[in-house]
Amino acid sequence: CFECCIKCLGGVPYASLVATILCFSGVALFCGCGHVALTGTVTMVENHFSRITSDHATLVDVVQILQYIIYGIACFFFLYGIILLAEGFYTTSAVKEMHSEFKTTVCGRCISAMFVFLTYILGLGWLGIFGFSAVPVFLFYNMWTTCGAMKSPIANLTSVDNICVDVRQYGIIPWNATPGKACGSTLSDICNTSEFYLSYHLYIVACAGAGATVIALIHYLMILAANWAYLKGACQQTHAYQDIKTRDDQELQDVQSRSKEGLNSYS
Repeated sequence: CFECCIKCLGGVPYASLVATILCFSGVALFCGCGHVALTGTVTMVENHFSRITSDHATLVDVVQILQYIIYGIACFFFLYGIILLAEGFYTTSAVKEMHSEFKTTVCGRCISAMFVFLTYILGLGWLGIFGFSAVPVFLFYNMWTTCGAMKSPIANLTSVDNICVDVRQYGIIPWNATPGKACGSTLSDICNTSEFYLSYHLYIVACAGAGATVIALIHYLMILAANWAYLKGACQQTHAYQDIKTRDDQELQDVQSRSKEGLNSYS
């Protein structure tokens, strides 16, 4: 039983397993925190920056589309992570048993090459998602620092009412939206709301999750490229072995045929 367990543990692709756990964690953080943060952002805009529903209707539609995209990303990467983990098991078995009866096929090598290309494309896409997720963090950080400036105003500042945050300049709501901005004590009250505090920190966690997913995909890419190279090398060794065996068999047949001809001529 102990030997069986050791043999099973030896066939586990630990690198792929670590990358899968990191990928699942990053995607879960990005999708879960991003979904809740988007909902909190809409609530904050509706309560403090846009009193008329038609002014933020476009924002609500965009947020709903982004949330549906989040659902799709979560489902896709759940399946894709499992597929890559299974591919890691396949290539690990192929590499460990390439000198035995196990033979790599052309289809298996093509699938490995396809995963390398697809993971590369997904890595580039997640780099874009990581950069996009940093935008709301920057916007909320500006509000956070502005509220901090009101708590400790500089010496030549006459009134905290001169400190304002206008979300219309970010394109979140149109310029004719009312009130569109918050100043002084109103802005301070917004910064103390649970919607702002929770959304700000959830956006940070979502951005970190996107970064973790990028690292996981880079890890996957290195693993897939190495496994594909091993499979290619195993295939070349197999072909070389078959060529040598074919030549040996041919030479043996030639020797046997010459021996028979010699015996026939002697008799």
